[in-house]
Amino acid sequence: MTLIQEKIRQSIGLLQEFGVDCWITFTRESDICGDPTLVFLAPGPVTWHSAFIVCADGRTRAIVGLYDQKGVEETGAYDKVVGYVTGIKEPLLEFLKDVNPRTIAVNYSKASEICDGLTHGMYLTLHDFLAEAGLAERLVSAEKIVSALRERKSAAEIGWMRQAVRATEDIFDLVVRFIAPGRTESEIAAFILAEAERRKLPTAWGRATCPAVFTGPDTAQAHYAPTGRTVEAGHVLNMDFGVKVEGYCSDMQRTFYVLAPGETAAPDDVMKGFRTIVRTVEESKAAIRPGVEGRAVDAVARSIVVEAGYAEFPHALGHQVGRFAHDGTALLGPAWEKYAQKPFQKLEEGMVFTIEPRLTVPGRGVVTIEEMVVVTRDGAEWLGRPQRDIFLVG
Repeated sequence: MTLIQEKIRQSIGLLQEFGVDCWITFTRESDICGDPTLVFLAPGPVTWHSAFIVCADGRTRAIVGLYDQKGVEETGAYDKVVGYVTGIKEPLLEFLKDVNPRTIAVNYSKASEICDGLTHGMYLTLHDFLAEAGLAERLVSAEKIVSALRERKSAAEIGWMRQAVRATEDIFDLVVRFIAPGRTESEIAAFILAEAERRKLPTAWGRATCPAVFTGPDTAQAHYAPTGRTVEAGHVLNMDFGVKVEGYCSDMQRTFYVLAPGETAAPDDVMKGFRTIVRTVEESKAAIRPGVEGRAVDAVARSIVVEAGYAEFPHALGHQVGRFAHDGTALLGPAWEKYAQKPFQKLEEGMVFTIEPRLTVPGRGVVTIEEMVVVTRDGAEWLGRPQRDIFLVG
């Protein structure tokens, strides 16, 4: 079964679970402003107004421009694929009148960007079409459906992510032998990118900041491109990197210490910070299980870091990963305004999260580890080999 066939079948069950009769993903010119959900519904981009419809009774229909019809048909995921010439309204309303759904879910959301793929203009267009058939008042948000479709990973999806994690770990193992005093952040990033290219693996996010490399104190700390700053003895160096396998991402961070002359181990201040982060990651993982709210896991991590004498990290403990490095609605985060309702979502089996606390060691740099875990029936499982020892350079 292909991914699209699998996701269409999964979405039928989700409609039944959430008591929704019909779900429409409505998009156009998807290379410009496509719906993030389209990758689960179509084999590639679409051009003209397109509707991908799934019904709780099992009926499925795709209505696309004529030249997009053949590609969608070849997925084998839909009962029927209609290719129109002059406009989508007539075949769309004909099908919906036949279905006569009590509720029609569409992809808008105030709280979750991953569920907000329907542009305002397309919403107005669809609303006008449905108004002609007396169906406009039946529109509801598809947030629950889209969230669950992305978050409840199948065995195949998790398998691809394990492969992405394994490749990322292999590259980290290689780069530790390349890092040296005098190397620049940009040179280290170029080495990592060359290794990804050699494996024919795309980066998990834009190459400008994937990898991100930060050496020493007073750096941008995150979401910033590598610079000409050089590695120095006594520095803590950290990097953030991931790749894609079959479209599924890894997102991981590792911490390194650059030995000063005469040192054979990292100094006490660095090791205190590193051990605090390792403990935080381990205890956070232990707190993850289905039914727990994400904010509760974040609180576990935040308390460990603060009680060890460090400032609390200024971001969520962890986000979901999937087709994007930041994917899904539920979040391991605090109840801050910018996170809306995400920290209040309950964790479910099959969700994949990062765990990424951080702290600053004064005069040294940022210590951070980012691991990936999958929520299981009764807890969580590593997707890779967690970092428990600091990488020593030199």
